[in-house]
Amino acid sequence: MKVLISGAAGGIGKATCLKFLNEGHTVIGMDVLPSDISNPGYTHLLHNIKDSNYPEIEDVEILINCAGIFTESVEDIAVNLTAVIALTEHYAFQGSIKSVVNISSASAITGAEFPHYAASKGGLSTYTKNLAQRLAKYKATANSLCPGAVITNFNDHILKDENLFEAVANESLLKKWAEPEEIADWAYFLACVNKSMTGGNLLIDNGETLNFNFIW
Repeated sequence: MKVLISGAAGGIGKATCLKFLNEGHTVIGMDVLPSDISNPGYTHLLHNIKDSNYPEIEDVEILINCAGIFTESVEDIAVNLTAVIALTEHYAFQGSIKSVVNISSASAITGAEFPHYAASKGGLSTYTKNLAQRLAKYKATANSLCPGAVITNFNDHILKDENLFEAVANESLLKKWAEPEEIADWAYFLACVNKSMTGGNLLIDNGETLNFNFIW
């Protein structure tokens, strides 16, 4: 199938590109940064998703929105929510579409971290429900993934601080972080294996939101 993946240059986006390529799909990646993926089935487009002058890509069958930023400012909403909505509205609403998967965040559920970031991801998860309703006429699904802590360059400020990394990991039940390849596996499952779940929101956080002290 023809798969379009935003935020494709690194982290979860790159891992998702490699997952779909390894499964034999044709993948088009989009990012403001270049990609080092070398595969005959891969095309990389240098494009900022905030720029609504989108490249011409016909008959997208699967759209995976991995693009996102974390700036602790209103720019998080501009990219993580407004631009992702615009990109999706541009490419998803046509007869070839089979599935859309939005990479949201555990912050969409907990409201944790910073206000603009949490709001952007909360809005994205809610948008996914609206999207599922409107894509149903194409027999297509739309779901969001909400990862907790993931080992990517996005989190270098924590990964490079051994004590901070341990403290954050200990906030989860499983005392660890997820690898980007694991999130890519979930994205692939939702897009290609799943046939009946739509409008859903999957939390993958190693049990962090369940790790609380019961005081009675």
